[in-house]
Amino acid sequence: MDDLPRTRVTVLAEDALLGLLLPFWQVVIGAFVVFVVLVSVARLARRGRSRMTTALLVTAAAIAGLAVVGVLLQG
Repeated sequence: MDDLPRTRVTVLAEDALLGLLLPFWQVVIGAFVVFVVLVSVARLARRGRSRMTTALLVTAAAIAGLAVVGVLLQG
């Protein structure tokens, strides 16, 4: 019997529980991020119009920068 070739066994249910919980955790993290963003936008809006404009410009630049880096790293 030692002459028989050994085959690799693929474990299909390695992280089955984590796989089922993954969408739930994504929802929890997404809800937390939305909450923090809303709180920070409300606080920023109370500080005045000039700070809000600056914050929007900085945020737009950060989004554009991340998009460029993502495109460059994807190829």
